[in-house]
Amino acid sequence: MILRSLYTLLLCLFSPFLLLGLYKNKPNKPKFGARWKEHFGITPPLKNQSGQPIWIHTVSVGETIAATPFITALKNKYPDTPIVITTTTSTGAEQAKKLSGIAEHRYMPLDLPFAISGFLNVIKPKMMLIMETELWPNTIHLVSKRNIPITVINARLSARSAQRYAKIQSVFNLLSNGLSTILCQHENDANRFQSLGVDVQKLNVTGSLKFDITIPSSVISNGNKLRDTINQDQPKLRPVWIAASTHQGEDEIILQAHQQLLMTQPDALLILVPRHPERFDRVYSLCQSTDLITARRANNDSLSNNTQVYLADTMGEMLLLIQAADICFMGGSLLGDKVGGHNLLEPAALGKAILTGPSYYNFKDITNTLINNNSVAIINDAQELYSSLNTLFSNLNSAKNKGRVAQDYVEQNKGSIAKTLNLIEHWIPIR
Repeated sequence: MILRSLYTLLLCLFSPFLLLGLYKNKPNKPKFGARWKEHFGITPPLKNQSGQPIWIHTVSVGETIAATPFITALKNKYPDTPIVITTTTSTGAEQAKKLSGIAEHRYMPLDLPFAISGFLNVIKPKMMLIMETELWPNTIHLVSKRNIPITVINARLSARSAQRYAKIQSVFNLLSNGLSTILCQHENDANRFQSLGVDVQKLNVTGSLKFDITIPSSVISNGNKLRDTINQDQPKLRPVWIAASTHQGEDEIILQAHQQLLMTQPDALLILVPRHPERFDRVYSLCQSTDLITARRANNDSLSNNTQVYLADTMGEMLLLIQAADICFMGGSLLGDKVGGHNLLEPAALGKAILTGPSYYNFKDITNTLINNNSVAIINDAQELYSSLNTLFSNLNSAKNKGRVAQDYVEQNKGSIAKTLNLIEHWIPIR
């Protein structure tokens, strides 16, 4: 009680700074508008109040995208049960809008008792599902106090995070004691939770929901159409690679590698996809400063044979863009320990050869497996990125074989959605 009170006091003191960062206007970032009140527990009732809803918290864009197939399957299994999705960010809210036919969106209230209570009083959920490991002490305490079961789905706990929690074991206990069950991606994740004192009866391994990727035929079709546009009036296929989910500090490395690549593959095209929409204009200016001929997707700029960089400054099109490429470099991996990489399973599911930087601790198990089966290569700098790209483009059959191995790995590990649905029903019956 004393520890949680101290935490609440500190959160009150720091909340203005957290909110400043959350609400700060940035280019291409969706605005919260009048909905900012939801962060303080002033939550509108759901349009569908036919019963107590299932509450799914997905934080932001990445988690919402990853949870989408599961949410769809959940709705198919329980069509009469309302679903509410909460995100913290406005970009997450934009992604959640795409599920408006099966779920309603609300902003996640701040982890302050009055805000959480306000949300619970209005929404009255029958259960809470937390995507991955977004754990907040007051939220978990107040939800569990109302006898609402809490399940962490697709849970992961890196060795680094486990070490940090071990240093503040009492804080971790505040979190874990209120959880009903934790459905882990891998055995290593479950072992780390257990080492922190989580009862083994609460732990199950379901695999990663991210393996259960269903690629809509429209994505394949539209990706192929984009590739046809890229290859228009060309006597042979252009070499096309995508740098996906890049962060500040990586784009310079990527553009430098592409400039080198153009010396040996003069008709090569880079599809550049910055991770955060507020960076789109800045990255475009960076491309222009390198004198690379750049087209912007959001502007519907025409793709000519001379286009060297295609800036994908749109949201929710990653699979389509990856489909249009031969090789995928995954960003968030060249910045030391700052980010820890992004999910490689989307390019793997599409059968692409994959490159990534040395920092991938957020997806360590998946990435190491792909490295061991020779479908992913690690690059450390612009020179190595250029060298790997040139080698792969010089032998596209080898690149395609690497992609097929990655695709097989995804297919062999599907089934997490079914396991998760079964365990939710088993551990926390939905009535």
